[in-house]
Amino acid sequence: MTTSALLHRARGATPLVSRIVAAVFGGYALAALTSVACVALPIARPQAVLTGMLASFVVYTAAVIWVFAVRSARRAWAGLAVAALPLLAAACWVWGFAAGVAP
Repeated sequence: MTTSALLHRARGATPLVSRIVAAVFGGYALAALTSVACVALPIARPQAVLTGMLASFVVYTAAVIWVFAVRSARRAWAGLAVAALPLLAAACWVWGFAAGVAP
């Protein structure tokens, strides 16, 4: 196989590798943010932790499905980022309270 054929084949695999990375690491980050953000719910702390743990499994599964269902890897990353923004805001709010900084 020539060098140009190998480069063409590698370029064809790049979107797939990007989707796999988005599914594994982006899905994990989204699930972790969901788990932390659930602590902000107005319920008892142990119940919020349990809810966050259970919700994180659903979110991770949905993120993996989303990443492979959209048309491009760029849309997959954009969708994960858009979903992470409100979760990140809620998680920051929880972390601020945990550090003793009230809003």
